Amino acid sequence: MDWLRTLFGFKGWEVSLAMRYLRTRRKDGGIAVIAIISYVGITLAVTALISTLSIMNGFQTEMVTRLLAFGGDAVIYGRPLNDFAHRDQMLDRVRAVPGVTQVTPYLTAAALIQSGTGDIDGAYVRGVSPDSLRNTPIIAKTIEKGGSLDSFGQGDYGGDGIAVGDGLATRLGLNAGDSVTLVSSGGSTAFGSTPRRKSYTIIGIFHSGVSDFDKATIYMPIQQAQLFFDREDEWDMVEVKVKPELAYDIAQMRQPIVHAAGEGAMYQDWTEQFSSLWGALKVERVAMRFILFFIVIIAALNIISGVVMLVKNKTRDIAILRTMGADRSSVSRIFFLTGSSIGAAGTLSGLVLGALFCTYIKQIQQVLEWVFHTKLFPPDIYYLDHVPARMEPGEVAFVVIGSLLAACISTLFPSLWAAKLEPVEALRYE
Repeated sequence: MDWLRTLFGFKGWEVSLAMRYLRTRRKDGGIAVIAIISYVGITLAVTALISTLSIMNGFQTEMVTRLLAFGGDAVIYGRPLNDFAHRDQMLDRVRAVPGVTQVTPYLTAAALIQSGTGDIDGAYVRGVSPDSLRNTPIIAKTIEKGGSLDSFGQGDYGGDGIAVGDGLATRLGLNAGDSVTLVSSGGSTAFGSTPRRKSYTIIGIFHSGVSDFDKATIYMPIQQAQLFFDREDEWDMVEVKVKPELAYDIAQMRQPIVHAAGEGAMYQDWTEQFSSLWGALKVERVAMRFILFFIVIIAALNIISGVVMLVKNKTRDIAILRTMGADRSSVSRIFFLTGSSIGAAGTLSGLVLGALFCTYIKQIQQVLEWVFHTKLFPPDIYYLDHVPARMEPGEVAFVVIGSLLAACISTLFPSLWAAKLEPVEALRYE
């Protein structure tokens, strides 16, 4: 306890007496039972707060990371993409912008996909360059066994190899190497609109973890997509990726990228593309932080009742201490230390439990799903296939400091009341 005395100015006998009061049984005038209840309450409150905030942080990070992996940090569209003679130079200028790591044109369109057994489903076809797809870890590194992107984009007009999401493959019973037929609305002729049909080979099935994409996404070489959808040399947008440290501060990249793209260029970053989702996540995060913190405050209020009961039971001790020369501040420090020790112990225990919960959350989820035979985190609802958790040092510090302050403030008032007791009044009815 030497560090405690040095840090807060407590005297040795004050610390010893405060710890003794904590250990004393209730029938002897102590608060052992109430102290245990208060300790457990603060521990559970801090654990819940750290766990919830970490899950929200993890959910936000996973969502943003996966969305950016599919759509990039920003897109360029508008007039420069229609300038066929100079758009390659435009790409070079954007690539030269400091902080930009990848610039890739792409084309998107809707189509129907038909399996060899005749099952049909809708799909979202994205025409991309082979290098771009191979450099997208969320796709390239999740290709299921039996598939490969090595042949993606090889052959005339990019060949006939495509990659599909595992959700779509599961619904249609597809495997790597299977042949499927894609049907598009086609182009207009003298006899009306004629659908286009073409057979393709599945060279890879990917699992991104974002259920909506996995259920409806097909990747096709951009040259093949232009041919199939009758959109010769057309681009829908140009995808721009920046360094990871700039992704959350993408607004500062707008001016240099637009300037490099040239006159008439339109720009939209990921915070604008997913503005409703991003805004909802930020508001929810701030609101939940303060709402959940009330749980800690409520748990800390239990300390007040415990210290008040301790003061009432120890009025005779207080009178004796005062007559022996102890000043008011010493009496106040004794009871303050008693209550704040409960808060500090509960906060530390909650921090440890919260950290363990966040570290092993995936294993905990698997155990609970096995015990209850149900999916606790359905990917169709929550957009991800597992419960993510990421502890941020700043938020953890906020919880720990806030919990300690709540415990200290709760203890302050009864300890000041104890210091005001006069020895004569305290011993009058003894």
